[in-house]
Amino acid sequence: MNAATKAYAAEFVGTFWLVLGGCGSAVLAAAFPEVGIGLHGVSLAFGLTVLTMAYAIGHISGCHLNPAVSIGLWAGGRFEAGKLLPYIVSQVLGAVAAGGVLYLIASGKAGFDVTAGFASNGFGEHSPGGYSMMAALVCEVVMTAMFLIVILGATDKRAPAGFAPIAIGLCLTLIHLISIPVTNTSVNPARSTGVAVFAGGWALDQLWLFWIAPIAGAVLGALIYRCIGCEKDCARA
Repeated sequence: MNAATKAYAAEFVGTFWLVLGGCGSAVLAAAFPEVGIGLHGVSLAFGLTVLTMAYAIGHISGCHLNPAVSIGLWAGGRFEAGKLLPYIVSQVLGAVAAGGVLYLIASGKAGFDVTAGFASNGFGEHSPGGYSMMAALVCEVVMTAMFLIVILGATDKRAPAGFAPIAIGLCLTLIHLISIPVTNTSVNPARSTGVAVFAGGWALDQLWLFWIAPIAGAVLGALIYRCIGCEKDCARA
């Protein structure tokens, strides 16, 4: 297996873990009787999946685990355009595989109803807090933009070495603490797709927003960081 194939496989495995860990905590543990982990636990679970995988596969693939991150890194001058498609395909396949495993586990309990949401992202009547489509759009764009700024800053060669996974994982935790009530938090088209294909119906109908908004936000965040993070005066560069 050559280096490129290893990187694609790592993105598959990493995104699998992100969706299984993050969405799995939401589906299986968030409201578990008496000892449910709630919003705080789900937020932490998503952050921990990224933190653990960053240390596990960061040196293999860069640990993007997210089409928006890959596109944002490209926009920020940190990733080759030629690798975008295979990275995104690997991420989506990993997310769908995790959604399948989660479905097999969750459906083992009497009364399970995948149409209830299955940790899918939504707006309007499918937003946990009843937020509008515009609110969801703004939230996903801004949250993903800030995520990219943190990723680019934490992995900058001038940043303290070895701490990037911690900063990135905690950033994703914070993003979930803010935005779960709005959209159930995506900031990741693969994560949204991985569960939406099993939930079907409205989850698939609204999936377009959770591709467009995170990608737009990622590009915005990358452009912002290229201005504030460049070593030379941007106006003269």
